[in-house]
Amino acid sequence: MRILSTAALAAALALTAAIPNAGAAKPKGGGAAPAPPPSSSLELKVVRDTLANGLVILLHEDHSVPAVTFWQWYRVGSRNEYPGITGISHYFEHMMFNGSKHVPPKEYDRILESNGGYSNAFTDRDMTAYYEDLASDRLGVALFLDSDRMAALSLLPEQLASEIGVVKEERRLRTDNDIFGMLDEQLWATAFNASTYRWPVVGWMGDLERITREDMVEYFRVHYAPDNCILVLVGDFQAAAALDSIRAYFGPIPRQPRPPEPPDSEPAQRGERRVAVHYPAQNVTFMIGYKAPAARDPDLPALQVLGSILGDGESSRLHQALVYDKQIALFAGTDLQGSLEPTLFQVYAQLKPGQSAAAGLAAVDEVLDRLVREGPTARELQKAKNLLEAGYVRSLKTNNGVGQRLGYYEHVYGDYHAMFEVVDRYRAVTAEDCRRVAKKYFDPLQRTVSELVPESDSGAAPSAAP
Repeated sequence: MRILSTAALAAALALTAAIPNAGAAKPKGGGAAPAPPPSSSLELKVVRDTLANGLVILLHEDHSVPAVTFWQWYRVGSRNEYPGITGISHYFEHMMFNGSKHVPPKEYDRILESNGGYSNAFTDRDMTAYYEDLASDRLGVALFLDSDRMAALSLLPEQLASEIGVVKEERRLRTDNDIFGMLDEQLWATAFNASTYRWPVVGWMGDLERITREDMVEYFRVHYAPDNCILVLVGDFQAAAALDSIRAYFGPIPRQPRPPEPPDSEPAQRGERRVAVHYPAQNVTFMIGYKAPAARDPDLPALQVLGSILGDGESSRLHQALVYDKQIALFAGTDLQGSLEPTLFQVYAQLKPGQSAAAGLAAVDEVLDRLVREGPTARELQKAKNLLEAGYVRSLKTNNGVGQRLGYYEHVYGDYHAMFEVVDRYRAVTAEDCRRVAKKYFDPLQRTVSELVPESDSGAAPSAAP
């Protein structure tokens, strides 16, 4: 198989995304079946290695520009927590920039940025990931900084006290005083009874206030060991030399016993669940969560196509029905993230002032019922595939994007090679697949509704249209 550079790959796939079935033979005489869509032939040259301490390393050379991106994917997120320490994974995302054995507090960013680099991180239910973008001749700076914090994070009491205040303020900003944050938190907490997805990534405020330094030290020992991490390096370097450098910096860090996988004890849902959130507002807003499968389930590509058909852009079914035709909503959309465990397919809408949740939910039900009965049109199906494929290709335009994809698929799918099959999986989805999957998952007995009940400052709920 021909190996393309990242830039050439993006250009080649963008062309096929823009021209569906480009080069396919045209049927003759009306009776011949159309030729199948061409394979994407998607592949990147990746060097994979595992150190003696269990650290997994993925290297992809791309010499387009003299820069590199260095990702560290720790296999720990909020799903690995338990009541009493919820939010600790996100807390660690902050603390990883707050001092290690050879790097004083607040010096990480100064050292990196003085060498022309940039860093950021994110925490999710399934992982915590960190990255640096920097010039290729400064790679050693990132290797030093990140190996030092993996080996010996300081967790100084004064830094812990300062940073927990920042984390709590982030919770107030993004959840306690944000309509969608409140609704999302209550949706997941109500949709799941036993799954560790039920608590928020940022954690419950009560837990944030009681997490101790001893909790942090033990959580770091268990979850921030090299055998619980995936390093991804993408950009302008020589793989053999880079691997030697990574081995020198990270090889001496001792492995730890791998933490057990969180139990998946979620029982079957046997009826619709509802939760109301009362908050001063002018508009009714709601979220619906339908139980959805984990990332590796063969139904996921069809659900992703359905998500695009329903909620991707102004021509999507939900936008057309709720915003244009019925004119009861300001916007409507969908969200679905491929996860390690069964998750939620989310539908959301913010209604116009005076419109009721009952009217909005009925409109959503009408859209979904029709999709279950009839499936998508050929044009809708092809458009959704094109949008998903184009979005995927755009994610590979930068070193950072390629590194994020490699790390995500190595962790969530267990093998980075799965990313090379994504486009073909989208292209293989049929209208019948969509109809079957819609019927299976858009089941009212398998959904949870989180509704904002608007209140005035006095606490009285404004009247709404029936």
